[in-house]
Amino acid sequence: MRLSEPAAPELVHSAYARELADIKLLYEGISCADLAHILGLLDADVIPAEAGGQLLSALLAMHPEPPLDFVRDPASGDVYSNREAYLSMLTPHGGFLAAGRARREATTIGFRLAVRGRLLRLAAALIRCARSTLEATETHSATLFPDYTYLQTAQPTTFGHYLLTFAYPVLRDLERLRAAYGRTNVSPAGCGSVNGSRLSLERERLAERLGFEAVITHPRDAMWQADGPIEIAALLSSALINLDRLAEDLQVFATQEFALVELADRHSRSSKIMPQKKNPYSLAYVRGVAGESLGTLTAMAALGKTPSGQPDNRIFAHGDLPRALEQATGAVKLMRGILRGLTVNKERAAERAAASFSGATDLAEVLLLEYDLDYHAAHQVVAQAVREALESGAATLTAEVLADAAEVTADRRIELPAERLEGILDPAAIVATRDGVGGAAAGSIAAMLRECGQSLEGHDNWCKGQQRRLANAEEKLLSEARAAASKEKKPTESKSGKTKIEELLAELPQHPQRRQWPPPHPDL
Repeated sequence: MRLSEPAAPELVHSAYARELADIKLLYEGISCADLAHILGLLDADVIPAEAGGQLLSALLAMHPEPPLDFVRDPASGDVYSNREAYLSMLTPHGGFLAAGRARREATTIGFRLAVRGRLLRLAAALIRCARSTLEATETHSATLFPDYTYLQTAQPTTFGHYLLTFAYPVLRDLERLRAAYGRTNVSPAGCGSVNGSRLSLERERLAERLGFEAVITHPRDAMWQADGPIEIAALLSSALINLDRLAEDLQVFATQEFALVELADRHSRSSKIMPQKKNPYSLAYVRGVAGESLGTLTAMAALGKTPSGQPDNRIFAHGDLPRALEQATGAVKLMRGILRGLTVNKERAAERAAASFSGATDLAEVLLLEYDLDYHAAHQVVAQAVREALESGAATLTAEVLADAAEVTADRRIELPAERLEGILDPAAIVATRDGVGGAAAGSIAAMLRECGQSLEGHDNWCKGQQRRLANAEEKLLSEARAAASKEKKPTESKSGKTKIEELLAELPQHPQRRQWPPPHPDL
């Protein structure tokens, strides 16, 4: 060995312990990478068939999770090195595992497999959340609701139209996710070190065995990409900020001061000291996850900002990014539940939709269209009328106040019949006029629901197709590994008929729940 002394305790208990802490996230992917690598070495006649068979038998016994007697020792290094140490107890041929690849290749593959699976789970959660948004939109397509800017009453809308605000960003996030997935689901396997490998490993075949869609051509790029983690962290920030905006709105709308919506009790938490309180804790959690995602984005950028051949600080991304994906998926699922349990105070919402002179814009537009005023002049007339109403303590506009305001600002009286004015300011009538593309009228909402639904159907088909593809690739990999392992030569068997690996496993400490390989048939 190049080193003459073991790792210092302070190194073991800091850096090595940190790397090993990611075992649950990386183990299965590294295990698949090891199986594919041995199969590739056998294909290339780099290792003897007997050694390869024993190695595959041992690796299958360690797949897909660490056996219960697998000792996780930081002194042995990272996940890869701990697997290597356990493997050495099962076969003397473990040294072949490192042929033609650096330690980081297996870890990088494990990381990519961990990320791609979690990206698909996030996609599935976003699709279900968006569908729940569409369902709530359809339910509330005619539920009058006040729209706000700067938390000031703007114009009347419907709660369904308001919710669609957050459906379209999810569709864009799904497009971004699919693009990021495509750049993640590419293979570094068989790249060797910095300049390729002398061993004639078929990289395309390795990629196929691992379910990758293509090969990363350049070996340095394959091992040390910095943009991938940054892109995925940015995707998480985008998706979660969209949910955060909805969560912040709902938290305001759920206050007693607004009283427009109410969260289900199952998504709330009571105060330990104030008996009257119902806290929207689930919304606060979604907001917190969104905030944390910004920290993850900064961290991924900082970790990538190194010389091109500096891979070791990437160990932080190997654990943090899959965990961030899991946390984001949980927040998306939570928001879906919140939407499904949300109650709208329809009476209160209708009152607020009609209050605070919310029809002022429509009144100004009628003056523009019917009374030969430009919009600036019409705006001034209505603004003056609102000011006079507020000063007199009135809650709505009258024909007389409007006429007086027109005389002051436009030097003419505009006499609108009271019934006509009331119809112009009616929230339901205002919403009905918004029948253009993207408007709040029923027909426009129905068109947007169809558009969003069709888009979601396409994303859902893609997501399920990729999940099936990966499951099939893994099953083919395991079947091929079992077939190659079964060709192990007879001299490796003992008088009992068991392989050396089976005998060694039998000698290890047993546990009633110890995993078995192959697993017992479910019907037995």
